[in-house]
Amino acid sequence: MSAPALPLAVRDSATMLRRNLLHARRYPSLTLNVLLTPIVLLLLFVYIFGDVMSTGINGERAERADYIAYLVPGILLMTIGGTLVGTAVSVALDMTEGIVARFRTMAIHRGSVLIGHVAGSVLRSVLSVVVVGAVAVVIGFRSTDATALEWLAALGLLTLVALALTWIAVGMGLISPNPEAAGNNAVPLIILPFLSSAFVPVEAMPGWFQPVAEYQPFTPAIETLRGLLLGSAIGHNGWLALAWCLALAALGYVWAKSLYDREPR
Repeated sequence: MSAPALPLAVRDSATMLRRNLLHARRYPSLTLNVLLTPIVLLLLFVYIFGDVMSTGINGERAERADYIAYLVPGILLMTIGGTLVGTAVSVALDMTEGIVARFRTMAIHRGSVLIGHVAGSVLRSVLSVVVVGAVAVVIGFRSTDATALEWLAALGLLTLVALALTWIAVGMGLISPNPEAAGNNAVPLIILPFLSSAFVPVEAMPGWFQPVAEYQPFTPAIETLRGLLLGSAIGHNGWLALAWCLALAALGYVWAKSLYDREPR
């Protein structure tokens, strides 16, 4: 991209971001659903299933505060996953309703449409994480040992995860023939955190299932968050989480760009 074209790309991308944020404001029910799901799961697992689930942490029933501390990092990652379904549906809607075809005829930066979707989704994910985190604090989550730098690193990790998975969700939206199919295609991004260490340690799971939980992107990200916020050992999980994020972001970007550059359907 030439130097004179860069300001135009930034301007057009900012316009598309504003468009996506206006759409989100016009459909508040979708935003509420994204927020309510992780909040309901948080309350459900703390107050209904917490006494049973907490026995998997160290083999004996933990205090409620201890299980809240263990649970919250996983719920924050699940909050990001819930946002991605709306992103995939929104992209598919643009592709199937002819809006993108009209954008192609206009003198705007070609990639600004995708960048607007990605930036809007990441921003909504981060805001949703902040709201869910505030609810967690209200019900007893505390991170007294985390420094300001560790809090900043945790927010950076959550943003990086949101960016990586958003590009995957955009690709799912582009490849889907209609918005309903896009929503179904993005469901694995919601289910995968349930198969991680979000609710109980990997060691407490059946032996045959432990590799599934361990060798996936959410588990190292969750364990890294726990290390940053709760002071537990991070070990190799930090590098694994970073590697997963960079790999998924690169894969999603290349995939989404190749799909978008095809002739409109």
